Amino acid sequence: MCGRYTLTNVAPNLLGPLFGVDDVPLLSPRFNVAPTQDMPVVRVLAPGAPRTIELARWGLVPSWAKDVSIGDRMINARVETAAEKPAYRSSFKSKRCLVVTDGFYEWKKLGTGKKQPCRIHMPDEKPFAFAGLWARWKNAEGSTLDTFTILTAEARAAVADVHDRMPVILSTDAYGSWLDPEEQRPDVLQAMVAARVGDDLVVTPVSTRVNNPRNEGPENVRPLFAQDLQ
Repeated sequence: MCGRYTLTNVAPNLLGPLFGVDDVPLLSPRFNVAPTQDMPVVRVLAPGAPRTIELARWGLVPSWAKDVSIGDRMINARVETAAEKPAYRSSFKSKRCLVVTDGFYEWKKLGTGKKQPCRIHMPDEKPFAFAGLWARWKNAEGSTLDTFTILTAEARAAVADVHDRMPVILSTDAYGSWLDPEEQRPDVLQAMVAARVGDDLVVTPVSTRVNNPRNEGPENVRPLFAQDLQ
């Protein structure tokens, strides 16, 4: 699963070209993103519309849900079953998004019974995109809430040594088709998430500060070296 991630570089002149968005809102760097928090996602809201980056709440709430609390349990969707599960089926078909990130956390089990937090990121530390699904929920008063979930799959390469699941990372070449609400061919969509980018991901041990979601700041992503792990 993916229960915590980062977005530390939020410069508009970086995110705009990377994700093909002309108007990037001012965002704050985040070093310990947790479920139920609002984070930027890239979407195309209608066929032919431009891409936008907007905030949505992490934890998908289907349109038919009676209460937003269901989103607390829906921060991840297994890519193997998302196209068929009632909670995700509609979103997988036509409400797909890019979850903007530059790393995620997992906890590696140690022989001592303890767990070492690790930040997993690209070698160049640049932002990239998780494959995401979004939904719009409306309450009884008519107010709307946009939410999202992150697709996960079996871990590969270095990540498999830390955890058996990982977020699906999309190739930049797939962004256009993934965001297109008119692209609904199951074989095309499955090919995009099966391609799986990330065999060159770097696993970096970090401070146990990240264990507490209230702890923010650059200290969370500072690499720990051998002397720090003793």
